[in-house]
Amino acid sequence: MLSFLPPTLRGILASILLITNTLFWTPLLFTAAIFKLLLPFKAARKVTDFFVIRIAQSWISCNSAWMHLVQKLDYQVTGLDQLKHEGWYLVTSNHQSWSDITILQHIFNHKIPFFKFFLKQELIWVPIMGLNWWALEFPFMKRYSKEFLEKNPHLKGKDMETTRKACEKYKHNPVAIFNFLEGTRFTKAKHKRQNSPYKHLLKPKAGGAAFTLEAMDGLINKLVNITIVYEEGTPMDYWSFMCGKVNKARIVVEEVIIPPELLEGDYTNDPEFRADFQDWISALWQEKDQLITQLKSEQNSTTTQSIADPA
Repeated sequence: MLSFLPPTLRGILASILLITNTLFWTPLLFTAAIFKLLLPFKAARKVTDFFVIRIAQSWISCNSAWMHLVQKLDYQVTGLDQLKHEGWYLVTSNHQSWSDITILQHIFNHKIPFFKFFLKQELIWVPIMGLNWWALEFPFMKRYSKEFLEKNPHLKGKDMETTRKACEKYKHNPVAIFNFLEGTRFTKAKHKRQNSPYKHLLKPKAGGAAFTLEAMDGLINKLVNITIVYEEGTPMDYWSFMCGKVNKARIVVEEVIIPPELLEGDYTNDPEFRADFQDWISALWQEKDQLITQLKSEQNSTTTQSIADPA
């Protein structure tokens, strides 16, 4: 409706609406979380879990409303119909921008269970949002470097312990556990530094996905594999997205059945299982890389045709 406004004005309006939306729902979410702590009984927890998730979904719905208000959204999504709201999923996507999460929440809200993210421990101190992530029971992971673990071997396995504690809570209600396998946003500098074998992707990190599947004891047997390509260039920062400068994207969703033999192996201590799991992830990533090449080629072909034949 307001997409005719100048980009900077749209960005300011979108920011005000996002902040207002967050401030409105945060007290309700925090109150529900407190009740969950005070009433740790199974029946009460079922009720409080319901309200916590509904509050979070309402926050996303309101974000979708202001996105439609200030932006001219053009997201072409395929493969979404095959998914179910009542199910357990591991979800992954290529990661290019901070806007990825907002867009995917917008698209998948009420289509599959609410996304649960594994977050860096430092993010708990983010004003307001850190509190919300805690209330939503997002697990906060303490990341250690390889060198640090070599000096402090007693801390090895802490990530798996945290994963298990989080996943125990996820076994009672349908959940979609989201894991950006690349671990960070794609940039040309990171791509070059990694010497990545993929044209459009960073190297995937298989450990987090393997730990999650192991901790869920076979309950999750499907992967939602998302590929997103921005048709007007990847937004370099969140402000570009808020200003509506990048609002066209192709999003391909694929439901992948996880091989049964990869659901409960010991990724840490079984070299053969670890190699098999990494091979499976690498094959998925190779297919994703080829798909991105195809989508970009179709995009370039359409652009060329439009220029040649503007009518």
